Amino acid sequence: MIRIDAVGKSFGRVSVLDGVSLSVREGERVALIGSNGAGKTTLIRCLLGEYSYAGEILVDGRSPRRERRAVLDGIGFVPQLPPPLKMPVSELVRFAGAVSRTGEANVAAVLARLGLDLADVAAKPFVKLSGGQKQKILAAIALGRDCKLLILDEPTANLDPAARKVLFDLLAERAERPMIISSHRIEEVAGLVNRVVEMDRGRIVLDERIEGTIGVAARQACTLTIRRVEPAFAKAMRDWGFRPSGSGLDWHGEVASADRMRFLALVARYGGLISAIELAGAALPLEAVASNSREEEQRHALGHAR
Repeated sequence: MIRIDAVGKSFGRVSVLDGVSLSVREGERVALIGSNGAGKTTLIRCLLGEYSYAGEILVDGRSPRRERRAVLDGIGFVPQLPPPLKMPVSELVRFAGAVSRTGEANVAAVLARLGLDLADVAAKPFVKLSGGQKQKILAAIALGRDCKLLILDEPTANLDPAARKVLFDLLAERAERPMIISSHRIEEVAGLVNRVVEMDRGRIVLDERIEGTIGVAARQACTLTIRRVEPAFAKAMRDWGFRPSGSGLDWHGEVASADRMRFLALVARYGGLISAIELAGAALPLEAVASNSREEEQRHALGHAR
């Protein structure tokens, strides 16, 4: 479905993407996580063909740069920041329905489920709406069309709790479609995605597939074994409620299922320090957290040298 191969992107002298490679297959629902500036939105913009880039991206065998119209025809996209469109909402919905060939009725139906009546805002300029109203309309346009792929960049931004719940209900109804969801609210998508990818400084530092569903209320026992005692790691683990053994090299605790991906993203930062991980009785492959282990070792060494 999607193949991203050694993609790099710089703005001036600032490198934002550094050799990113990633494949997304049919049926995969990917949570794309990372701090601000990690490169998530830039990667999405490259995937949509908005930016030029080094390397190669293919969506269903097509290049987003060379065949952008054909690629976008199969994508439902919710941006992080609403565009400053001055056209009336009715015109925007009419245009979106015509482009996607799904009609206005589908968009209006999704919008109603999100708690916004199209008739109430139809005559208003899109740019004059509240942040929540804009986000609902953009989500309705993306989910109201028949597309092969959904890409959502911080889709819950500005949404009230009720609308956030409905949005994820809508996504769950489309679970057979591949999705890429960039979100800081990782606990909200934990029950929806089956893969988590973390970015940091323009690189992928964690890529884990999640088999089956555990239930967001469950807690999983976890044991981590480290190679040496590190104060920064100890503080991070204590913040999560973990406690060390007598030697200080084995750490034991529990992780709520809703926080599982966020916890693994944290663990990835200490890939060079961890020698073994056991979560809910299943030993995790260290490759999942070791992609940046060499860099972590170098950082530790530099820190001690200073």
